[in-house]
Order: sequence, then C-alpha cells, then structure tokens
Amino acid sequence: MTLQNMSRAGGESRRREGLSVGLLGLGTVGTEVFRLLSDEDLMVRRAGVPIRVARIAVAHPDRVRTVAVPRTLLTTDVLQVVESPDVDIVVEVMGGDEPARGALLRAIALGKPVVTANKRVMANEGPDLLARAHAGGTALHFEGSVGGGIPLIKPIQESLAAGRIHAITAILNGTTNFILTRMARDGWSFDEALSAARQRGFAESDPADDIEGHDAAAKLAILSMVAFDATLTARDVYREGIARITARDFAYARELGFTIKLLAIARDRDDEVEARVHPALIQQDHPLAMVPDEYNAVLVEGRELGPVVFSGRGAGGPPTAVAVVGDVIDIARNIRSGVPERTAVLAPRRVRPIDQTLLPFYLNLQVTDRPGVFARVAGVFGDAQVSIASIVQKSRGEVADVVMVTHDAPGYSVQQVLERLRGLEAVKAVNNVIRVEAKI
Repeated sequence: MTLQNMSRAGGESRRREGLSVGLLGLGTVGTEVFRLLSDEDLMVRRAGVPIRVARIAVAHPDRVRTVAVPRTLLTTDVLQVVESPDVDIVVEVMGGDEPARGALLRAIALGKPVVTANKRVMANEGPDLLARAHAGGTALHFEGSVGGGIPLIKPIQESLAAGRIHAITAILNGTTNFILTRMARDGWSFDEALSAARQRGFAESDPADDIEGHDAAAKLAILSMVAFDATLTARDVYREGIARITARDFAYARELGFTIKLLAIARDRDDEVEARVHPALIQQDHPLAMVPDEYNAVLVEGRELGPVVFSGRGAGGPPTAVAVVGDVIDIARNIRSGVPERTAVLAPRRVRPIDQTLLPFYLNLQVTDRPGVFARVAGVFGDAQVSIASIVQKSRGEVADVVMVTHDAPGYSVQQVLERLRGLEAVKAVNNVIRVEAKI
C-alpha cells in the first residue's frame, strides 16, 4: 500500500488510532529512538497523532538494555518487522550494508515510508533507493545519516531549495577533527592525538574508517546528492587521510597564516561536480578554522544566499535519534494531512578527476643546504608551469626544510613536479604535499 493509498484508505481511523513503527536496531541510536517514541504526549503534540513502536528487530533479544522494552516486541527476523501489517513506518538504525539494504528495499517495495540513519547504505545506494521511492510514491527520509543531530538534509532540500547551492566545504568527522585540533593547539604528534581520541571514546580500536577519510567521504556523497540533485555515491569521492600530517606541518602552516583540517569539499562546476575529502591548509580566519575537537561544521554557499554555516556535535545516540524521530514526525504529519511525499529526482553528473582540479599546494621538502640547490628546485616548478606564491626555508645543519605554497595549479602538473623533485640528488625527501583551500 502506497503512502497516498494509506492516507485515503485509513486516514480517519489513523487520526484516531495513530501510527506504528517497525524499528530495525536497538543499539546506541535505536535505544534513544525508542525512548523518544515512547513519549506519547510529545508525539501527539508534535505529530498530531500517537506513534507507537509495534515491532523491533534485534540481533540479541535477551540482552540487558538500558531501556525497558517488552520482550513481545522483539524478534531477530528483520523482514518479519518490515512486512508486518501492524507496521506503518519502517525505521532503520542498524547500520552496515546488509541486512539493512535489503530491508529498505523491501519496505519501499511495499510502499511503506522509510527513515534511515545509515550513512553507508545511503552513500553507496542512495540514488537507487531514492529512485525506487520516487517511482513508488513513498517516503525515504535520512536526516540522521549525516551530521547526527545537526540539521542538514532538510535545510538544503527545503529551506535553501531556491538558493542554487554551488559549494559545500565541511568538517564531517569528529575523530579526525579532534586529532588535528590537538596537534595544532598542543603540538602533539599524530600518534599522541590518536591515543587521546581513543581514551575519550572518539576513536575506535581500528580507526581506519575515520582517519583514512571513508566516513567523511560517505557523508559528502550524501550531501552532494542532495545539494546538486546528482547521482553521486561514495565511490565517486576522491579521498585522502590524515596519518601523514606532522606537528612540523602545523608549525609551518601557522607561520604562513594557515591551519590544517580534514575537509570534505563539493563544488558544482556546471557540467561537472567536484567531490573530494583530504587534508587542507585553510587560512586562520576561515569559518571552519576554529571548529574545535569533535565538533562538525558544514559551510554551504549559494549564489543568492551567500555563506551559511551549520555546526554542532556530529555523532552520538541522542542527537542522531532526534534527527531520526524528526523524520518520523514529518512522515506522520504528511500521512495525517494526506500530503503526498516529495522524493528528489536525481540526474547523472560527471565527477571532475582530482588531477584536473585547480588548487594551490603546500610542499614540504628536505634539501641539501648548499648554494644553487634552491635554483634547481625552482627550475623544476618553472618547467611544469607551476608558480610559487610563498617560501619558508629553515636550515637544520647540512640539510634545510624548504616549504612552498604554490598558486593555483592542476593536480597533474604538481605530480610532474614531485616526480622530478624525487629524482634530484639535492632533494633528500618530499616530506609532505597538502592541498590549500582558498578563502571564501
């Protein structure tokens, strides 16, 4: 039964009896979702109808939980919850690929409105899921999949719909932002900052998803899909991590007027879209430069609206649950009012290759400290038609650190420079190469 049919066939009875939710997952987020949905007064006040949890799929029904859940609601069969005639709205907060993806597909096929906080599924399968929801006239809401409790999806889709968004620059991962904040502020090494992140619960025992940029890339794919109506997935996003950033890079960046952040950047380039996650030098007065520790921030730029910043803690059970239940309330209001769902229609867009993206670059070289060396290094840049904007040279005995920031250059030209530099006898090491994000 589609949303429209549900509204026509059972509109009056649902206004009296309310709506029921099938909850997939009862972990950190799911527990908080259950807690919020159990507040009947809040649901009636916000949605206009009672909303109750009718069925819950869990991996371990006998586990002791922090919230009182009737054992009769629990099952290990995900599809039993999705297909139950007692379930009007399916809420998926399990995470991971399967069985989450299959459950969402089945719910959409049945015409049941769906809410998910699953960034992995939305980043990899979002365009397909949205197309199926649009074809079936049903709802697919996913506010909680990016930024936890920071409102992003609905503001972009609705409040800023007329703003012709052309750029997103964001800090989308709290773990990496905590690490880089402590390296910048306290002079810690990467390993010291990562250890502190683990101690505070910001980093997993295996932090690869965060520090290698996978988490931020998934979230950027979702934001790009929404902002540019494009069929982007996480596979389209260029990605670099932060493990090669050193305290010395921060010291030189500071001397040049910059700091370093892991940025998720998307740009609408008319016939192309840029989508990239990587460490970047940003000027110290950039709106994202002072975003501290585990906080996230998203800078949205539009032709008419100018820069708008959304910021807050980007993860955690309670904030994400607020976003999830907000989607449930939105669906309930639409059902109650007989309003048909509006699902975005996406179109394919070419993604600009990273080596064709035009940006300044920071290069940190270690060279032999003797006359004529810098002239040979500068010649390599000139041969590749890469111009140098600023230089810092620090002698360290027989060797020197030479730090340069270029003017805008395509990635392929900088790659040619690096290949030539590594072949020079006087260049002992290319310590680091980091892109520079221009001031807005």
